[in-house]
Amino acid sequence: MQIEHVNITVPDPKASAAKLCELFGWHIRWQGDALNGGFTVHVGDDDSYLALYAPKPPLEPMGVTYGRVGGLNHVGVVVDDLRGTEAKVKAAGYKPHNHADYEPGERFYFDGPDGIEFEVVHYD
Repeated sequence: MQIEHVNITVPDPKASAAKLCELFGWHIRWQGDALNGGFTVHVGDDDSYLALYAPKPPLEPMGVTYGRVGGLNHVGVVVDDLRGTEAKVKAAGYKPHNHADYEPGERFYFDGPDGIEFEVVHYD
């Protein structure tokens, strides 16, 4: 069993997807009209993806989610080249933080497009 996708509400799915393609080498799997007059972009690899959804009505920020039931705290992404990915993250204007190296892999975090926190992990 594996997770196929996670659906996240964002203000501009196309812009967020473009940034994630740049950072992680992903591709757009599908895009089109969605629930309640909204728009969705599916971005990821051949096995899993993030569904980036923008509803028609205006959005309100959720704030810090670690203290909320059902809050999205971060998205974990496994990469082959941790240093190269971190360089891309920095070049895109994001600030890596919380570097750690413990079982089962080395990692860092960054607050990416739309304030979504990503955990970037490399397994040896």
